[in-house]
Amino acid sequence: MKLIDIIRDANQSLLRNKVRSFLTILAIFIGSFAIISTTAIQAGVNSFIDNQVNSYGGNGYLAITAADSTYGMDVIQANVGVNQSKPKEYNPDKQNGFTPITAEQIGKLKKLDGIDADSVQIVHGIFVDYIQGRNADAKKYTLDVEALPHGEIHIDTTAGTRPDNNSKDYQITLPADYAEVLGFSDDNNAIGKEVTLGVVDAYTHQTTEFKAKVVGVVAPGVVTLGYAYTNTALANAIYAENTKYYPESQKNVIYAVTASYDYKKYSSAQIKDQLATIGLSGMTITDIVGQVKTFFDVIVSVFNIFGVIALIAAAIGIVNTLFMSVQERTREIGLDKALGMSSHKIFLSFSFEAILLGFWGSVLGIAISMLAGNICNNIFHASGGFLEAFPTFHLVEYPIQNIVTIILIVMFIAFLAGTIPARKAAKKNPIDALRYE
Repeated sequence: MKLIDIIRDANQSLLRNKVRSFLTILAIFIGSFAIISTTAIQAGVNSFIDNQVNSYGGNGYLAITAADSTYGMDVIQANVGVNQSKPKEYNPDKQNGFTPITAEQIGKLKKLDGIDADSVQIVHGIFVDYIQGRNADAKKYTLDVEALPHGEIHIDTTAGTRPDNNSKDYQITLPADYAEVLGFSDDNNAIGKEVTLGVVDAYTHQTTEFKAKVVGVVAPGVVTLGYAYTNTALANAIYAENTKYYPESQKNVIYAVTASYDYKKYSSAQIKDQLATIGLSGMTITDIVGQVKTFFDVIVSVFNIFGVIALIAAAIGIVNTLFMSVQERTREIGLDKALGMSSHKIFLSFSFEAILLGFWGSVLGIAISMLAGNICNNIFHASGGFLEAFPTFHLVEYPIQNIVTIILIVMFIAFLAGTIPARKAAKKNPIDALRYE
């Protein structure tokens, strides 16, 4: 008997008692549905967080300050709930709690093994008082602005793209929800249009305005924090305006830099150890969102436990179903053996019945979960849905590797559950089996 014949006969055997087979498949469906649904939520959350990491510099991004700054990266982490900032003693020599980074330290930074020297960029805080649409009489809105770091930085956008740091034109990527209030019909309509940025001097109260071209609209997220991103040309112009009345000794003070490191060769811990040797402290974007990801992983793992419990219950159902099948088909087994069918093929026949129960139950669970998941995604992103503000966040995602893995695992569990009744069938004495009433 060929393998395809064994599979066909196993399917036909399941159809002999449709109700019993259906109830067993239903039990497997419940466990499979629970596991694939929680796994899909985990995949959706992780995908969204990974996009957020990439949008702020990806795996190789480093934000660097002096190691002894009293207002350092630990405070930034505390602001997003990653850890608690420890009290530090006041030092009057440190402006705003930051220790300046020296030119010597930057020189050493560029020479560290694993640091991309060309990616090292000085971070100057830039401040804009307002942004205004294309009409001179349009309303003005406050705006938080940040210069786009150099390097392979991905910005998650709903329209357009990131600013071009190599361009001499003034470019800006708007935060979410700004396009319409600035007078554009939607995010796509804002691309290529001009907006006005106003900087009010703190001493003279005179306003300087900059015309900037909108090249993109940033998608809402947990890392972007509502910032508008500018290219280098615009950032330098704004910084020059912000600091034109500063003493010369203050204009070139460096409090933070960004850089990229070879994350494939070095771990973040190894890079941080190297930074410490030159008096610097670094933080990756994963340091900020990593614990958020871990939190969701723990929650999903707890839900997966309930799915596993359901599968265990389904496995008991498989054992019961096959035991009853063996009992009912005792004379048939005896006849098959008398006609020359080996114990090995008898075992395979019942094992495939168990595997097919697992296959059909898992496929049904995954299919229903995918249908429900896609409906939920559409509902949650519709007007009034709780994900309306996060258009790039799909609550559930179904990577093909997850689907295949779960089907194979359920089939394997079903096979293990079916081994006991299959062995019992294979060991039956054909003479005793034929006498069975």
